[in-house]
Amino acid sequence: MNRLLLAAYPEPYRSRQGEEVLACLSEAYPGRSWPPPREVAALVRAGVQARARAVVDDTARPWWLDGIHLAALALAALALVPYLQDVWHWALHIDPGQHAIAFHFSGWYPWAEGPTRIRLLPYGLLPLGCLIALLRGRAWIALPAAAAMMWAGATSHGRTLFGDEGKAGLGYYGLGAPITARDLVLSGALCAACAMLALCRPSRLRRRSYRWLAPVMLAMFVAGGLHIISVSPAFQRGLFVLEVAALIAAWVATAATGDHRWLIPVAAFAIVRMQAIVVRPDAFMQSFPDLVVLILLIAPLPALAIAAQRRQGQALAE
Repeated sequence: MNRLLLAAYPEPYRSRQGEEVLACLSEAYPGRSWPPPREVAALVRAGVQARARAVVDDTARPWWLDGIHLAALALAALALVPYLQDVWHWALHIDPGQHAIAFHFSGWYPWAEGPTRIRLLPYGLLPLGCLIALLRGRAWIALPAAAAMMWAGATSHGRTLFGDEGKAGLGYYGLGAPITARDLVLSGALCAACAMLALCRPSRLRRRSYRWLAPVMLAMFVAGGLHIISVSPAFQRGLFVLEVAALIAAWVATAATGDHRWLIPVAAFAIVRMQAIVVRPDAFMQSFPDLVVLILLIAPLPALAIAAQRRQGQALAE
């Protein structure tokens, strides 16, 4: 189990010092397959810092381009979350029945039982395709997918290509109010980011391994296999924890490197979430106080800027 902790570190670090770290853990905690929680947190934090330093040391691309790329990835993942169950059911030809998310008719697929209307594709394929293309550095493929998301959200109801849930279906709450596919701020920001990336040379974009899709497939299995719908309190709280963890990781990376690239995805995320709150101020997730959610959205930006400035000051002093 200790080897799982090494996944937080970049591959060169694992090759050089992985066995040494495992030996130290075995010696410090004999007979235990997992170190204490405090040690786990320290190792994960050190791994995030090591990955952040490796990213900054790579000078093949400017920091702002990498920041826009990270922002596009974050927005694509945020758009995909409400439709994880839908894509899973479509891929495996599962009839969701009463577990369908915000459908006017049960399932909307030919194999669904009961009164149903047929649609061709689930809306979630658009952000999923955009996410995969961005992971591989193919912005010219992600751009049409993001543009199609805008088209699906802007067109009227009644189409059977993606179905009404691609336009009016609820999004997960997470940090703030629900984000629907009809909300063009999310898809518009994603489309703008993809357009900027497509204008750059494809070779300049970072290409990530397909292994980064493993958490996405796990989330699809959890949402689809266990029939956890988008308005489930369990999944709402799960996304809340995930988003807070991502913000903390951005802070750790910025504090370790003094680089500003992580400000861009955090700013994009905050703008999209804040806009949803302004448009639907009465739609906050009731599990968390409104003030707490607003603070969690607003506080990361100045915190990241201060952390970057302080780290740069320390580097100059050294």
